[in-house]
Formats: sequence, C-alpha cells, structure tokens
Amino acid sequence: MERQELVLTIEKALSEVLERPVSGLTEETALFDELQLTSLAVLGMLMSVEEATGISVDPEGLDIDDLRTLGSFADYVEAAIREEEIHKAESHKGEIHKEEGTS
Repeated sequence: MERQELVLTIEKALSEVLERPVSGLTEETALFDELQLTSLAVLGMLMSVEEATGISVDPEGLDIDDLRTLGSFADYVEAAIREEEIHKAESHKGEIHKEEGTS
C-alpha cells in the first residue's frame, strides 16, 4: 500500500469514527489535539484500519507516540503491514517445507 493511499485510508477511518467528514489532513495533524480523538474513537479507527489493511493491531502494544500525529500512526501501520507480510512469507515457506517432507 502506497503512503498516500494509507493516509487516505486513515482519513476515511477517522471520518467514520468521528461521524463527520475528515479530509485534507497532513502527516503533522495531531490526532488528539486537533481532532479531539477519544480512546473509544482510537479503538474504532484501529478496527477500521485493520479491516482495510489486513493487519492485526494489539492496542496494548501501541505507544502514545504511535498515535501522536497522522504521520506517526501511518508509520506504525506501515511497519505492521511489513511485519504481516514477513509473517505470511515465513508461514508459506514453512508450509512448502512441510509438503516436501511428506512427499
């Protein structure tokens, strides 16, 4: 997923949880200070982004700095996407080795 597409995905998630149009945000937009996100809104945003990107986010593993700005959250999501891709590749590699061993 390209960075701009990810930013738009986050904007869409924010629009859904805040129940108002959110657009034209920059990576410097402060999620809590400028958008007044609540903890409940953060959970909704996480669920929406998870669904859109295919990642799984453990809210306990999030640091407040990951949610400080739109850019810091996008960085977190990009890292989670890369981690998910690596995990899938390793799982696939393990399945191939399993199949080769049972032949």
